[in-house]
Amino acid sequence: MIYQTVVITGASSGFGEAFARELAPQCRHMLLVARREEKLQQLAQELRQAHHLQVEVVPCDLADATMRTQLTEKLAGISADSLLLINNAGLGDYGEFASSAPATNHRMMAVNMVAPVELTHALLPAMAGMKTAHIINIASLAADLAIPDFAMYAASKAFVASFSEALRIELQKTGIHVTAVCPGPVHTGFGDAARRTGKLKKEVPFRKWFYTSIPCVVRGALKAVQHNKPRYYPSFKIRVAALFVRNAPLWLLRLIMSGRPRKAVPET
Repeated sequence: MIYQTVVITGASSGFGEAFARELAPQCRHMLLVARREEKLQQLAQELRQAHHLQVEVVPCDLADATMRTQLTEKLAGISADSLLLINNAGLGDYGEFASSAPATNHRMMAVNMVAPVELTHALLPAMAGMKTAHIINIASLAADLAIPDFAMYAASKAFVASFSEALRIELQKTGIHVTAVCPGPVHTGFGDAARRTGKLKKEVPFRKWFYTSIPCVVRGALKAVQHNKPRYYPSFKIRVAALFVRNAPLWLLRLIMSGRPRKAVPET
């Protein structure tokens, strides 16, 4: 699949950077969005030299309403015959909700929920007239499960997954494909950013065997949207976990999560 334009948020590292590198040979124009301009410029220069494509860097803090508005106005002016939007940017906060910072909660809601909604809304009018228009929304396995110490993050990803499902149904006659990608834990640097300094015993409690590689998630996600899949769970173990979570009775999930080893240390 060759896209004329690809838009990626959270493109300075993790999934976003991996999507950019994977898609560089498959597009003509790439728009990279993230807060860290220096990282974006480095990536853009590498992609220009290696693949001779047009790469546009857009420094933007998606938690800032003014910057989001400027970005949506820019996106609304895009003219292309094929486009892929990847709503990848996301924030986490690991710890008890009672001790969370209100400012952090607001930033998380803005980046994880408001930004994908506004960016998608800005692009939809143009996408409706394109030959090929695809949307990938990065949700999480956490979208299917309430997770203590990760309450806000899991709830925000449940929003992303639900929004993607509803949008997909609304757009099914337009030819716009919408896919929610639901990875489990991945080594992207997200976990380090989600930690509260001095508030964890050791690490976010995921066993190493449950992790999925970044290439597995990224390549699988691109295949999923091209085949018009509603959701993509990378790797067999994540699919099994999702199947269990989505079919287990709520009382059992509550019991399991109540007994889950927790490593957040309550504030004193």
